[in-house]
Amino acid sequence: MLNRAIVEGTALGVLALTVLFVWVWERRKARPESDGGYTTREEIEFEIGRIQSEVYRWLTTTNHRDIGLLYIAFGTVAALWGGMDAMMLRTELLTPPADIWTPETYNALFTTHGLTMLIFFVLPVFFGIGNYVLPLLIGADDMAFPRVNAIGFWLLPPALIMVRLGLMMQVLGQILNLVLPADTIRFFLTMREVSIGWTLYAPLSVQQPNPQIDMLLLGLHLSGIATTVGAINFIATVVYERDEGVTWANLDIFSWNMLVTSGLALFAFPLLGSALVMLLLDRNLGTAFFATEGGGAILWQHLFWFWGHPEVYILFLPATGLMSTILPKFVGRKLFGYQFIVYSTLGLGVLSFGVWAHHMFTTSADPRVKLSFMAVSIAIAVPSAIKIFNWITTMWEGDIRLTAPFILCAGGIGTFIIGGVTGVFLAVIPIDILYHGTYYVVGHFHLIVVGIIPFLMIAASYYWYPLITGRWYDTRLATFQSLLIVFGSFVTFMTLLVIGGLGLPRRQAIYPPEYQFAQQIATVGGYIIGLSALLWLYNMLVSYWRGSPVATTDPWGLKATNQFTREWQWFEQRMIEKYDMEPTEPETTRRSYAPEGEPTGLAGGVGTVAQTVSRNAWMAAAGGFVGTVLMSGGLITAILIGVLDPVSFGEIAELVGLPASPAIGAVLFLVGGTVTWPLIFLAFSEYLPGRLLFETGLVFATIISSGFAIAFYTGQSGLAFVGYLAFVLVSHWAYGIGLTVTFQYLKSDEALRTRTDGGG
Repeated sequence: MLNRAIVEGTALGVLALTVLFVWVWERRKARPESDGGYTTREEIEFEIGRIQSEVYRWLTTTNHRDIGLLYIAFGTVAALWGGMDAMMLRTELLTPPADIWTPETYNALFTTHGLTMLIFFVLPVFFGIGNYVLPLLIGADDMAFPRVNAIGFWLLPPALIMVRLGLMMQVLGQILNLVLPADTIRFFLTMREVSIGWTLYAPLSVQQPNPQIDMLLLGLHLSGIATTVGAINFIATVVYERDEGVTWANLDIFSWNMLVTSGLALFAFPLLGSALVMLLLDRNLGTAFFATEGGGAILWQHLFWFWGHPEVYILFLPATGLMSTILPKFVGRKLFGYQFIVYSTLGLGVLSFGVWAHHMFTTSADPRVKLSFMAVSIAIAVPSAIKIFNWITTMWEGDIRLTAPFILCAGGIGTFIIGGVTGVFLAVIPIDILYHGTYYVVGHFHLIVVGIIPFLMIAASYYWYPLITGRWYDTRLATFQSLLIVFGSFVTFMTLLVIGGLGLPRRQAIYPPEYQFAQQIATVGGYIIGLSALLWLYNMLVSYWRGSPVATTDPWGLKATNQFTREWQWFEQRMIEKYDMEPTEPETTRRSYAPEGEPTGLAGGVGTVAQTVSRNAWMAAAGGFVGTVLMSGGLITAILIGVLDPVSFGEIAELVGLPASPAIGAVLFLVGGTVTWPLIFLAFSEYLPGRLLFETGLVFATIISSGFAIAFYTGQSGLAFVGYLAFVLVSHWAYGIGLTVTFQYLKSDEALRTRTDGGG
């Protein structure tokens, strides 16, 4: 077995030294040498003095932009540390037996991985992004309480050290053991990483003697204080520090999300702090909060998940705010449904406090209580679905630019759809009982927390990199890195969904050999994610020194679509004052919510999206009715000559719970041909081959005819089977022509009447 402390300590040390070397090397190349080619004593003294001044400034700064960068740097360090845990986990799972780490080490790895990523990576990074850009977005000079803002950050580093102290003590103890006897350094050898799971379930967390558990609980409590302080500051800033022109009606969507996130943190983290104190008292003073004779172990689960599920949305909502902010910039269209996005964010904030017990469906809780939580857990999918639909509609007919931020936004939408839908499945009690202890839960959860959340963090780093540094990153490397992390995430977590669906238990270092290949695929995907993270870090660091200076006040060309928001206006003013630049003006501008030119798709026309959809829907229904009538002629002929059995229509009625009557089935068939198939055709017509509408209709009819042929097959053979297939195909072609020709006629007639009315 490998020694986890030595391996992880060495890997982190090598990574830290590499980053330091890159930083020093690039900075050295950027600074000119002295005349003789040698560094003089005065230059060395000046450099030391400058470094001391910089260190003092960063340690004492209260500027919101500096605090934001400190948060981001801290969160990046935590992500690399927690990511190292994840890579070690996946390495162990390359083989079925626990032959790389011991099972206890495996348990310690997923304990520290979960706590480090959830508490010390995601939220600090989002607080950092919020600190940097939120005051700029609302026209504020700084955060409401600058010194409190600094305190909120500086509580986090000692909290992380306390949580991860076990690993440090293990490394130090093993080094000291080389020169000192074990009895002398027993304390260092006793301290070890916590291995009870990141949820810290009682009674194991109460009874395990490892003293590092107490340090971990104190560190988590300190991090909760830091988060609460930061949340109060964000709320006060948004409410009281807005510029006069920034109202609740036009407050940017990212600030809305940070406001709701801060509200959730303000209510959730104090509860976690209280639960942690109770656990500490049980461990050290003999109280019985979570003992059988007291509140019981289930009490810990209630308290933990009452924090834990709002915490999921505390992590998720800032990512959706970034999506709603960044995505429109790269599709040339204003965010569709601003008010609905805001309302959905508020709805998620409220509902997130009413779903915690869906993590406890496998416990002995009252079934009636479980049922109420199942209902709310299913309902909470609705606000998230609203966001998805609005993001997709924002992209509709947009002028898409395939930049790294857009690739990450699109990839985030994809991972969130899959992660969200699988979450709806798990909200159903019987399904959750079946899959609760499997990798299905791991795949669902990570498609969100490793999908949309880090994707949007990286997208934000690319989008605002010119604003923060005044330089460009390597765009080709960024595009490659973005594709790499999207690909790696899908490979890893879709594989986990599959093996979880097959029933493989999670949280175990040892697994059946038949799952080895799938675990190896997931591990390769995990390595790809890790590689992409390192490429991002390299791009960010090296571009700070070698990136091309921004030579325009509008780096992303946002003025052309009237999306030049407040933070870029601040950037423009700074570039004018600092470099005496002239404001960049585009050759042409257009409204960001109107696509250039006349839309080419079936959904084109004048009016809102709702009007367009309803107008196309009734025209498609009319076309579907005509097509179904034409199709019926062929089907009736097939029945008359005996190659189609009308009894098969009765199965349609039986399928929806009605009597197996061919007449009822025929009516349902007519309704489906009038409503369902035309709407499906509208949705997919843009992706079907064919230059003309009727050509795409024939392709569509050919595709759906295969389904009809299978569904209505009743054992025909020989010439009867050939005749059956021929009539099915010809009848569907008649349907396709009737649908598309009627639709095109009605659409052309309406367009003519619209032009005539406008001319009149």
